[in-house]
Amino acid sequence: MQDTIKYVLDETRIPKFWYNIAADLPVPPPPVLHPGTLQPVTAADLAALFPAELIAQEASTEREIEIPEPIRDVYRQWRPSPLYRARRLEQMLGTPARIYYKYEGVSPAGSHKPNTAVAQAFYNKQAGIKRLATETGAGQWGSSLAFAGAVFGLEVRVFMVRVSYEQKPYRRALMEAYGARCVASPSDETASGRAVLASNARHPGSLGIAISEAVELAVQREDTKYALGSVLNHVLLHQTVVGKEALAQLMMADDYPDVIVACTGGGSNFAGIAFPFIGAQLRGGRKVRVVAVEPAACPSLTRGKYAYDFGDTGRLTPLTKMHTLGSSFTPPGFHAGGLRYHGMAPLVSHLKELGLIEAIACSQLECFEAGLRFARAEGIVPAPEANHAVRGAIKEALRCKIEGKAETILFNLCGHGHFDMQAYIDHLGGKLTDQSYDEAELAMALAGLPAVSA
Repeated sequence: MQDTIKYVLDETRIPKFWYNIAADLPVPPPPVLHPGTLQPVTAADLAALFPAELIAQEASTEREIEIPEPIRDVYRQWRPSPLYRARRLEQMLGTPARIYYKYEGVSPAGSHKPNTAVAQAFYNKQAGIKRLATETGAGQWGSSLAFAGAVFGLEVRVFMVRVSYEQKPYRRALMEAYGARCVASPSDETASGRAVLASNARHPGSLGIAISEAVELAVQREDTKYALGSVLNHVLLHQTVVGKEALAQLMMADDYPDVIVACTGGGSNFAGIAFPFIGAQLRGGRKVRVVAVEPAACPSLTRGKYAYDFGDTGRLTPLTKMHTLGSSFTPPGFHAGGLRYHGMAPLVSHLKELGLIEAIACSQLECFEAGLRFARAEGIVPAPEANHAVRGAIKEALRCKIEGKAETILFNLCGHGHFDMQAYIDHLGGKLTDQSYDEAELAMALAGLPAVSA
């Protein structure tokens, strides 16, 4: 344990390179397509949304991409993040398994999201951009980009999914404390938002709708770009500092995971913890089981179709091949707002198709019960999103108990629940329920997928 503490306090151990799994894939992922021509997108097609350096990272097949020193300098505020052995949880479960968790709740915004927010803000500032537009579900991404905007002197506009805007006022307050402007989505500030409100004035919103609003705002001014908190390759790339640190920390503990678990919504924290280990396996290293845990009310990996789809409801974005529930699909308003996205990251989806990862779906109530169990054993209250990873890790630990296997389980505790206490109050008061999506709406959304020939 002392070695682990020394590692945490030694800022020289912050990774100097991000890891790009595209370099090690046995089969390259399908190309991103232009929504008009259905041809592979070019750098010029993406220039209205992203600065040149992020576009280059999006298409890169280099294994390692150097992290600029100004970004590492900001990372030093909380990186390396701690890796803990969950000994009390192991004892509570009576499992022979060794459970480790990488804790990303130590960042200023309380989650893993600043790992890419800081990078995106830096590259936009370097390109002379003045303003960033983005969406957010539960608010972790919005508050992280607001923090990064404050660091680099950028104006930030956040479209927050309405149901989360109303459920999580403290996340909204944090964004505003950092200087960002937060708007409930769908809003009357964009044509995309007004179109949704015209059909349903109290629409609960979705990440797909909020993305449409942010993209629409970004393309209207040359000094404005779009920033995305998950899904795209460059976002997943920036998160690999998590897994690279975990690799080194476990080496110090003379251990290695048999199973890696992470929650999945768009795929960023999952990729962050898992990709470096999967990459090591693809290069001939030790095999690991990798389990993605998603909400049963928005199950893109377990119920979605692997197909080309838009990233947003307004169909403004390029087409990517991913596991999708359909861009028009609106999930119910469960509390893990960061996991309420209709599609899964193309790279994560590709790994699922290659058989390199597994996926399970868990209900809201069982995830909150797992979060309470973890809090009472380890003292950290997880975010509702992170509760899915906790649930997955407990499930694996109990399997080890039944099978009598002393396996090593690693999971990513991607954020704390300090801004989500109302959800815990509701759960403890018996007010939370398991919510189900509308099967007819799902069928309609999948039927409306764009026609793209193989």
